[in-house]
Amino acid sequence: RGFLLDTFLLLYVRSGFQLISHPNIPLSSSQLITPIGRFVAAILLAIYSGLLYGLYVPDWQFNVSSSTSSLPPIAAGHLYMVNCSVRGDLGPACNSAGMIDRYILGFDHLYQKPVFRNLKECNMSSTGQVSDTSPSWCHAPFEPEGILSSITAAVSCIIGLQYGHVLAHLEDHKGRLNHWLGFSVSFLTLGGFLALIGIPLNKSLYTISYMLLSSAASGLTFMALYVLVDVYGHRRLTSVLEWMGKHSLSIFVLVSSNLAVIAIQGFYWTKPENNIVHWIVSQFHHK
Repeated sequence: RGFLLDTFLLLYVRSGFQLISHPNIPLSSSQLITPIGRFVAAILLAIYSGLLYGLYVPDWQFNVSSSTSSLPPIAAGHLYMVNCSVRGDLGPACNSAGMIDRYILGFDHLYQKPVFRNLKECNMSSTGQVSDTSPSWCHAPFEPEGILSSITAAVSCIIGLQYGHVLAHLEDHKGRLNHWLGFSVSFLTLGGFLALIGIPLNKSLYTISYMLLSSAASGLTFMALYVLVDVYGHRRLTSVLEWMGKHSLSIFVLVSSNLAVIAIQGFYWTKPENNIVHWIVSQFHHK
């Protein structure tokens, strides 16, 4: 989603990204944040804010099928009603992001085990089942990577593109680090301010405050690795991270499909339960 947008910007409006500079005249931060990048990011954030806070969310209902439910069989197939009739709510039950996904994607294409089931209101058991006495929204599906959250995720990709422009257009380490530090501190300050005035840090909704703070954290981490590897030349210390970066897509597919977990569980001592995955999980449950 965000990468597709960045690719479009680079391929089809490349002229907007050209930076005019003189070797003896340092570029300012405003020059390195491309005009079209600022424009697109501002438009996307305006659309996101308007939809998140402006859309009216009516009461809605849903049916939990037995094939996708984590409920006991007696509760599966029950029709649940969620009372909303609000605007601008950011809770798990009545946010406009969920409403948009329900209308456009449909219930069957939403994530059936959302993270908000871990809230104390949902009374989820250790086996992953939600009690039928819990609020109705605890049983509902929710897509954490839905349509609305993709908008701010695209903005975070545009921010990453600006870090890349610094790397491409500045050659000295000090200049690169100064610009990256300026970006990161600005995002950190603005994100923290938004969080203080009431815009929550919510990954599922990918709120603006979360997007800014995560971008700042990524920028600072990138700076630390840049200093370690490119400035001081300690490449061996990050060889594992480099390998993971080169094979990130393969790692994601193996982990998300549980193929890696199943393969690791194939190695055990005397009986299948004595494997490294089971041992790690038992350590966390023990704590």
